[in-house]
Amino acid sequence: MQILSTTADLAKTCEIAAQADFVTVDTEFMREHTFWSKLCLIQIATHDVEAIIDPLANGLDLAPFLALMRDPSVTKVFHAARQDIEIFYALMGEVPAPIFDTQIGAMAAGLGDSIGYDKLVKAMLGIDVDKGSRFTDWSRRPLAPTQLTYALGDVTHLRDLYPLLLERLTQKNRLHWLDEEMALLANPAIYAFDPKLAWKRMKVRKYSSKWLAIMRLVSEWRETEAQRVDRPRGRILKDDAIYEIAAQCPTTPEALGRLRAIPNGFERSKSAGGLLAAVKLALSDPKQYAPAIAPPVRNPAGLGPVIEMLKVLLRIRAEEIGVAPRLIANTADIESLAANDEADIAALRGWRRQEFGEAALGMKAGQLGLRLKDGIIVLEQ
Repeated sequence: MQILSTTADLAKTCEIAAQADFVTVDTEFMREHTFWSKLCLIQIATHDVEAIIDPLANGLDLAPFLALMRDPSVTKVFHAARQDIEIFYALMGEVPAPIFDTQIGAMAAGLGDSIGYDKLVKAMLGIDVDKGSRFTDWSRRPLAPTQLTYALGDVTHLRDLYPLLLERLTQKNRLHWLDEEMALLANPAIYAFDPKLAWKRMKVRKYSSKWLAIMRLVSEWRETEAQRVDRPRGRILKDDAIYEIAAQCPTTPEALGRLRAIPNGFERSKSAGGLLAAVKLALSDPKQYAPAIAPPVRNPAGLGPVIEMLKVLLRIRAEEIGVAPRLIANTADIESLAANDEADIAALRGWRRQEFGEAALGMKAGQLGLRLKDGIIVLEQ
């Protein structure tokens, strides 16, 4: 096991890793008390490299590792990649490329919906992963041998199962199924944390310009404040408080303090001034500041049975090809398809159309039906 704490050692290791077709990557980080993840460890493995990088080591420059993450000739393999990529995006200003997420790959291979790393290792390698160190404090030094062993196992097992997973997907002719999912994962917009877009994380409960404008600007204020002081959003202001502020429109400290979702004394804090300024700005011109969101279109009368029928078809087809239904379509897709044969949804494109969309359109056209046979629902033309 290599523990890399100097830039020279890191550069040598990354130079070797860059000769491989792929490198498996994982991180250990802390985020319970901060907005930005505190990167504590980086683990990498190839057939020639097994290393733990200590980003907290004095004087360590991560530039050689970040160059490896940018290397287009080396596939970066993660499991449940989103949080790891978020960390690297903050360091690099771009998404590592190319990438492969084994959790998504496992779903296409028929190994379960959002399967955990330990279960995937067990399913493909027959190895039980010791999870005892998972929630330990990764920022403390020195790290215990058990922590280091656990951390390195996250990439060495991944290194061994990744080729097996690729082989399985290739044999099933499903490797191309992942193109759209990996492209979505590589979208920089997911990791940008632009305060002006913070409202998109909120649930839209009302559609009046005033409610939407306040929700948008207060969400932006909270995101900016959370990043500035490096604290979780919920420690600045909880979502429920934003919804109540949007509904009650407080413009004075007294009015703010009367809201149930506002912590006692918050209205007297320095932060309250910025929040109230956001509310007043929203109220000054709600139509200008409200995001352009149209109320959801209600499904035509009588569409409910069609939606339920398509959901049954989705479950049947997903079971037949051995994948999680949500890899093919979600509830919104099914509702759109029920209402419109030309809906702009993934289920009517590419492999999803072949495996499900055509059958769904055939069912809507009366060319395909469902029948109960020996207690099992089957498709019938």
